[in-house]
Amino acid sequence: MRIVIRTIILIFFLCLNEHASADDFQDGVSAALKGDMTTALKLWVPIAEQGNVNAQTSLGFMYFEGEGVTQDFNAAVKWFLLSANQGDAEAQNMLGFIYRNGKGVSQDYTIAVKWFELSAEKGNTNAQANLGDMYKSGRGVAQDFNSASKFYRLAAEKGHIFSQGQLGALYADGKGVIQNYIKAHMWLNLASIKGDTDFILARDLLTKKMTSAQIEQAQELASKCIKQNFKYCD
Repeated sequence: MRIVIRTIILIFFLCLNEHASADDFQDGVSAALKGDMTTALKLWVPIAEQGNVNAQTSLGFMYFEGEGVTQDFNAAVKWFLLSANQGDAEAQNMLGFIYRNGKGVSQDYTIAVKWFELSAEKGNTNAQANLGDMYKSGRGVAQDFNSASKFYRLAAEKGHIFSQGQLGALYADGKGVIQNYIKAHMWLNLASIKGDTDFILARDLLTKKMTSAQIEQAQELASKCIKQNFKYCD
């Protein structure tokens, strides 16, 4: 339920910023925050059917996660598609995720990339990370480490842990970027702050290839990067 509530809160604030006159949607948000998903559902379905994009996206998440309703990937796709076609970046990213993983639809990497691109163009952090992953693995697009590093960097600079770690790995291997152990250690170190064991292991293995001076410089860069809110770190 945590994913649904977190997303609904985000949508709620976007709704406020756009001065949307969606009283029923906001009442539904209040109900959802109290754990009353049944009331939220009753409030959102009618306005979603009338085209309310925030309600459509929220219903998509409810059906995808099975919160307040029986989990139904087909219903999730229906609501996400309605919202995505109105330009909602969250719904577009979710459709990319759904097509990438074949949830309620036939797995299709090309369609997944299309939705990730539309969402990433609007600045959606998760879509940027997902697009970086598609370019790195060559799923739905030709494998392109330069593009992978580009999209990982966009997300990494907004604090996306997975992207920070992936960017670090690219620097360590010299794929899509010039090989640089100091920058690799910095990004892997940042990705390790919250305890990700894979990135911790990658950082520690990299440390064995570095001098004490290089490690110290990387640690200083990581501290500076945090102070700069992950902007202009390398």
